[in-house]
Amino acid sequence: MNGTGGAGMGDFLETAVRFPAVIFSLPLAVVLVYWMFSIVFGVGTSVADSAEPGEPGGFAGALTPLGLGGVPAAIPVSLVTAVAWFTAMAGTELLDAGWQRVATVPVALLAGWLGAWLVVLPLRRAFPDETGIYHKDFVGRVCVIRTGQVSAAFGQAEVAADDGGTAIIQVRAEGPEAEELTSGRRALIYGYEPEGAFFWVAPYDSGELAPEENRRPV
Repeated sequence: MNGTGGAGMGDFLETAVRFPAVIFSLPLAVVLVYWMFSIVFGVGTSVADSAEPGEPGGFAGALTPLGLGGVPAAIPVSLVTAVAWFTAMAGTELLDAGWQRVATVPVALLAGWLGAWLVVLPLRRAFPDETGIYHKDFVGRVCVIRTGQVSAAFGQAEVAADDGGTAIIQVRAEGPEAEELTSGRRALIYGYEPEGAFFWVAPYDSGELAPEENRRPV
């Protein structure tokens, strides 16, 4: 029995690294790692990752024309990747001709899109207007840093939403202020950068907002 199980696992891994399944195996591994970190460390998707009405919204906004908008971008991306991988695995296992395997790639992508679209369609009800929270609603609020440090290129924080929940947002800081922003430190959200889809933050220790002249434009 053990020999059969080992052979089965070996065949599975062999299929996963053969064309065309291998094209989707690495993206699937990235997706699995992302969700593992999201569950274990709380580093993951949030209502703030999606686009506001009338705003491009970066990657999340790019999914809208494909019919995959209305939910955090990580959800449709994960679904497309998973369904495409399963489809490619089937093609790798069942098809022998080279042209058939090549044709499996666009078929897998189409199957991934269709599968994601069918799942996202009812899921939008769970994210009505992204729970009514958009980027402008977070500016001026106090958040808590959740990464070891914050820089001009990296950082995440947790901010409270009006509905009583919390959201993990991407944050950035520059200069000496960035060195003060460590895990557990409170920070003031004073601006939003649409091109990078992140918020500017500064250390916050009092009940007063930062002076207007020191705040970046939203």
